[in-house]
Amino acid sequence: MVLDTKRDSIDPLLSWFAKHLSFFSADMMTWLALFFAFLSGLFFYLSTPKNEVIMQYLLFASLFVFLNGFFDALDGKIAKLNKTTSLRGDFLDHALDRYADVLIVGGIAFSSWCDLRIGFFAMIGMLLTSYMGTQSQAVGLKRMYAGLLGRADRITLLIFAPIIQHFFASIGIITIYLGFNVIEWVMIYLAVIGNFTALQRFIQTLYHLK
Repeated sequence: MVLDTKRDSIDPLLSWFAKHLSFFSADMMTWLALFFAFLSGLFFYLSTPKNEVIMQYLLFASLFVFLNGFFDALDGKIAKLNKTTSLRGDFLDHALDRYADVLIVGGIAFSSWCDLRIGFFAMIGMLLTSYMGTQSQAVGLKRMYAGLLGRADRITLLIFAPIIQHFFASIGIITIYLGFNVIEWVMIYLAVIGNFTALQRFIQTLYHLK
């Protein structure tokens, strides 16, 4: 939610890219975002503390997370420019966003960089946060974006964490505090704050439905 409030500041830049890519359909942008999410999850999974310095998989994973977020931000703008906005497109966008989240976080959860139990709770927090937001709309309210951890915040963390982890690995440091590495600490944050954000949205929706 922190970065979601800053969306207006980068809106002119996104609009510029959308204008120059408007010959593509909005659906193509949505599918491209999913494709890069798949590549990101794959490269997270392939990376290990032993091969990272040579193969640099985490850097590629970071790039693909960025491209996932970039194309995901463009699909709606292109739909508006091309006057092709529809309920079908909105549904496709949000459905594939959830698959993208699972591919990225799942790739980390099953990688050598993260304890699977931490990844499991991070996945729950991420999915419940999104579910609470759309379920609010399903019961007649506006789509809920409130809370501490929005998708933009999550994407930003997953862009920078692999870069920092790669840097530490290149100088021979794997864990940084209490036996956890950088990526695990980010996943712990996603697990704790993600579930807290889901609870925030749950309570706010109940409050508005009184």
